[in-house]
Amino acid sequence: MSNVSHAPIRCEPQNIAVFASGNGSNFLAIHRAIQSGQLHANLVLLVCDKPSAPVIHKAEILGVPTLALSPKDFPDKAAYEQAILKALSEKKVTFIALAGYMRLIGPTLLQAYPNRIVNIHPSLLPAFPGRDAIKQAMEAGVKVTGVTVHVVDESLDNGPIIAQEPVAVFDNDSLEELEARIHETEHDLYPKTLAQLLNHFAKETSHDKTSSHQCI
Repeated sequence: MSNVSHAPIRCEPQNIAVFASGNGSNFLAIHRAIQSGQLHANLVLLVCDKPSAPVIHKAEILGVPTLALSPKDFPDKAAYEQAILKALSEKKVTFIALAGYMRLIGPTLLQAYPNRIVNIHPSLLPAFPGRDAIKQAMEAGVKVTGVTVHVVDESLDNGPIIAQEPVAVFDNDSLEELEARIHETEHDLYPKTLAQLLNHFAKETSHDKTSSHQCI
């Protein structure tokens, strides 16, 4: 009988895609986290539904492959998502992070990536779902809003919550000042939460029941 113990091995990085529609500040935060080693992943694709969005240029500068598709060029949502799914499969994507992607994910992608699509939303869900969440919070007069990372399902901003971080709303806040603090919180919380999720999924996909090796 062998007494040799097997040391833990480092998990293979997950191939992730980021979906975005606008300026891409959370896309950049994710890229920085990967470059710094905080996030053990390969950012292999940016998917954008607006071919003129600023995030595309930022991705190109960073050397991240892009897929820019306009939904109006497809007969229906299923066909649009099927084109995206083809690109994700080619890049061997295992996890999707929505980062300001202003479109509901449909059954085609949800079925292909069950519990492997997450989103960041600028409120403490279930409060203020949908568009203009920061403006909604200000108009409601709340003293605390925040940021939520959640699993994506077929509903609007209603999937299981993974992580939240509060952000105070001050009496003299302008919308721009509150937005800046929300974004700063997003850029910290999202990469940190993704790192935990990807480590969990990497252990799942790397686990071999016939081996005593464990990944770290």
